[in-house]
Amino acid sequence: MLDAIRWDTDLIRRYDQAGPRYTSYPTAVQFHDGIGSFDLLHALRDSRKAQRPLSLYVHVPFCANICYYCACNKVITKDRGRALPYLERLEKEIELISCHLDPKQQVEQLHFGGGTPTFLSHDELRRLMAKLRKHFNLLDDDSGDYGIEIDPREADWSTMGLLRELGFNRVSLGVQDLDPAVQQAVNRLQTLEQTRAIVEAARTLQFRSVNIDLIYGLPKQTPENFARTVDAVIALQPDRLSVFNYAHLPERFLPQRRINASDLPVPADKLMMLQNSIEQLTAAGYRYIGMDHFALPDDELASAQEDGTLQRNFQGYTTHGHCDLVGLGVSSISQVGDLYSQNTSDLALYQQTLDNDQLTTCRGLQCNEDDRLRRAVIQQLICAFSLEFASIEKQFNIDFHRYFADIWPQLEQMASDGLIDLSATGIDIRPAGRLLARSVCMLFDHYLTAMTTQRFSRVI
Repeated sequence: MLDAIRWDTDLIRRYDQAGPRYTSYPTAVQFHDGIGSFDLLHALRDSRKAQRPLSLYVHVPFCANICYYCACNKVITKDRGRALPYLERLEKEIELISCHLDPKQQVEQLHFGGGTPTFLSHDELRRLMAKLRKHFNLLDDDSGDYGIEIDPREADWSTMGLLRELGFNRVSLGVQDLDPAVQQAVNRLQTLEQTRAIVEAARTLQFRSVNIDLIYGLPKQTPENFARTVDAVIALQPDRLSVFNYAHLPERFLPQRRINASDLPVPADKLMMLQNSIEQLTAAGYRYIGMDHFALPDDELASAQEDGTLQRNFQGYTTHGHCDLVGLGVSSISQVGDLYSQNTSDLALYQQTLDNDQLTTCRGLQCNEDDRLRRAVIQQLICAFSLEFASIEKQFNIDFHRYFADIWPQLEQMASDGLIDLSATGIDIRPAGRLLARSVCMLFDHYLTAMTTQRFSRVI
């Protein structure tokens, strides 16, 4: 079993910096408009020839209410009628994409995100899943990982029953914070009872996994009231928890301008919230997976980390990183082979382009050999907290020390500071350095500059 993480305030203060979350390498910041639908179709044909399994992501952008902290691509509307025109274009995209893939390519993973996926009515959800099953090889034996993001304010027992009937077996619940003053400050009023009802429904209906999202660093939060939220959530016994650091970037995300900056907790209090959360979750038996994620020891993510098969992609930590990821919907990202491609984030343009029977790919990136090498290094560090030089050297026919000679002094400094163990054969991120794994990965990021780091949240 991996050693538990260890809190080291001095190390955190030294290495806490802004940096990518590495759901991909290169990151989406490097995407450019030189990638279009032709590139995606070419990659899909290669996927078909290789018969690689698939992971599907479906983006539903609509929300009935705005949460001030949100940095997602969303459309705020109470007009449920806006869902149908979007669904019709989504169906067109499904047709255009699927005809370039082989029906024998199994969909091992499916995820509906947003926005609020349950903004769609029950009939619309049935229609969308029927379309996906018609055009893709979805598993019908409940062996796939089929998840959906749930706003507990937008779901009830009948919704959960429908989702289970449609084949979903994982749910992720947005909670963020349970304190009424915090909820008022971010415009997300949600009771513990609403959340508990959905968790109980998921258990009764035999969903395989329940994840709950929390955010620390929100306005009006204190170490004391956030600790109460964490305790209340632990009592619900979710299989997984995500405890995210709120990044206040009002210049980039307009809804955040409604947050009063003077209500935000000071950095020392944010650190205490994280430290308390780690102690609470560890005491309750949760394992730190990495990058703000915790899981119970018998969860698949924890097991995959133990046996070295854990991976990371645009859907976060996953056991399906070997799949080609196909993104459907406005702003969604695909990773097919060595191609990253993203749909337009403009809803009107997305719908108009599909009306012309064209895919909406607007940007992306084709990985080169150096990208593949660095991606493999970062993937190992962020998933396993360790790296064997020999495996990378064999895979890419390089001398690791020589290839990365320019960053070796920084690696030696990290070793001297106690963040990593650096030997002739590899790198191990020490328990005190695991919260700072992003800082280690950043050394291997060829594209990172002082300018690009301004686009990212801080590590802690």
